[in-house]
Formats: sequence, C-alpha cells, structure tokens
Amino acid sequence: MTTVDLGLPSIGGTAGVPTTDEKQTAKSYTSDQEVRWCPGCGDYAVLAAVRSFLPELRLKRENTVFVSGIGCSSRFPYYLNTYGVHSIHGRAPAIATGLATSRPDLSVWVVTGDGDALSIGGNHLIHTLRRNVNLKILLFNNRIYGLTKGQYSPTSEQGKVTKSTPAGSLDHPFNPVSLALGAEATFVARAMDSDRKQLTEVLRAAAEHRGSALVEIYQNCPIFNDGAFDVLKDPGERERRIVPLRDGEPIRFGPDGEFGVVQDGFELRVRKVSEVGEDAVVVHDASRTDPGYAFALSRLGGQDLEHTPTGIFRSVSRPTYDDLAREQVRLAQESKPGDLAALLRGNDTWQVLG
Repeated sequence: MTTVDLGLPSIGGTAGVPTTDEKQTAKSYTSDQEVRWCPGCGDYAVLAAVRSFLPELRLKRENTVFVSGIGCSSRFPYYLNTYGVHSIHGRAPAIATGLATSRPDLSVWVVTGDGDALSIGGNHLIHTLRRNVNLKILLFNNRIYGLTKGQYSPTSEQGKVTKSTPAGSLDHPFNPVSLALGAEATFVARAMDSDRKQLTEVLRAAAEHRGSALVEIYQNCPIFNDGAFDVLKDPGERERRIVPLRDGEPIRFGPDGEFGVVQDGFELRVRKVSEVGEDAVVVHDASRTDPGYAFALSRLGGQDLEHTPTGIFRSVSRPTYDDLAREQVRLAQESKPGDLAALLRGNDTWQVLG
C-alpha cells in the first residue's frame, strides 16, 4: 500500500471561517423560537452556556451550522440564531461530514443525545471520530430516552427499571468517552450541565481544536430520569467522586486533595496520597499521542459514578478528513484535469442491448 503525505498544516478549528467585527452577545445567538423543553431540563443550562460562549469566536452567524438528529437535545438548532439542520435519527454526523467537507468556510457543530448517537447512530459516530472530521460534537447524556417517554438507552445502568425494562435492563452500558477514545478521537472531554465554568472552558477548547471534538455532557432529565447525576452535585459527595483533569497538573481530588490517580502497571487507580506519596500521583497530559492513557482515565469510573473524571481527556493534532479530501481533489485536478465527457464515453462502459 502506498501512503501519500499531503503535508497539511495543523491549524485552529475555526480557521477559514469568516469572522465579524459586529458586537455579538448571547442575545445575538437567541432565535425567536419558544424553547420547548420540560421545566428543569439540563438542556437549558447547556443552551445558555453555548449562547454565551459563541460570541467569543467572533464568527459570522451565517457561517455557523448546528446539525442534530432526533431527541430532546436535537431541538437545539431551533433555539440558536444560526443556520441549523434538524436531521434524522442517528444521522447527524454523516450530514455534518458532508457540510464540513464541501464547505470549509463553515463552523459545523453536531448536537446529539445518548440514544441518538450511540444506538442507531453508533456507526456514524465512531467513523466520524476515526476519520477526524472537523466537527464539534456535543453528546447530551441523560442515561434515558426522553423524547419517546422513558425507555432505557445505551448509557442506562445495568438493572435500570424503565418502561421498556420493567424487570431491569440486562444491557451493559456504553461509556461514551471510552468509545470515543477507542475510535482514536483527537479531542475528547466531559463536563456537567450544572458546571457552567468548566462546560464553557471545554467548549472553548473544542472550538479551537481542528478535528473531531467530542464533548460528553452529563445532563439531567427531570421527568424520566431525575437525579441521575445527583451524587456528582451533592456537596457531601462531589468532592470525593469528581476527578478534575487539568493539563500539566497532578490528578488529585477529594477533600483537601487526599486522593490521587497513580499508575499501576498498565492501569490507573485511585489511592490516598498519604499512602503512596505525592511523587506517585500522575501528572495529567492530554497531548499524549497514544490514546491508551486517556482510555485508562476513562475507565476509572463505573456505572455507579464512584470516580468520575471531568475535563479534557485527550487533545492531539492529526490531519482532518475534510482537509485531506479537499487537498486530494486539488492534487488530482492539477495532475490530470477531469474530462467528464471522455469518462462517459470511455472504454470502461457497458452497452445495454434492448
């Protein structure tokens, strides 16, 4: 097999997208549509964070596109004053790939849910990530199917009692961050709907990244799965459960930083710092080329959310699919200009006799 190195530069995620000197605010990105989510839904917090964050990019709103699939989160494009596509179930990454590849002047975002992205859309998601298409993917994870009224989803805990699993779910759930890292996504992060500061920081980093950036957002569904992430919000629990990831800093957490993440063979484990010493605590490095380290971080937490890393797991540079595709077309046109008529009338055709 011959590999062609196109030598494409690594540039920011919004490079090539027209900017504006117009003063933008959250109101600039607020559409005239009534927001129709249930009272208390975590989607409101994410929408507010996105609206307040987008003005920082200074991009023209007509060059910003949000593509969604089907689900409660997929109403997102209606509520933003940008271009939007409310597509079909699970297919948002495929449609967004076409946009990103054909229009380098667009900033393309995908908004999806745990059911939309990881069930019917699972294949589209993993191939988008492995190809490294220049998309920003916001995966709302509420561990339930909300729009269709409370069936278990691919991220529901094993044993979860729902309308479709009255005796408890038998399925082992996906860990979306692990799935993305298994596909070697170049940017993977996790945040919570209730942590506005961290969510905004992660969104900013995702926007600056050129390539597939997946952000899993823990989001509460007050109607069909209320309190799914309460243990990560309770003042008595969150300090000992949430493992904040800050690049270049030791991974410590808990009251007074009493716990740390240490290397144990090929795995990462949680230990008391007083027992292992500060030098044993792993210093977070999101830029490691091998995704194995970030994958090990994603496995610290289980279905019970006992240890839950949040922040940026991985951020590395690799040529994007859309840049490569455009460059390949350019090189082909330069070396041998296309002749559609000659192609249609060439020897490699079939003659159909009636």
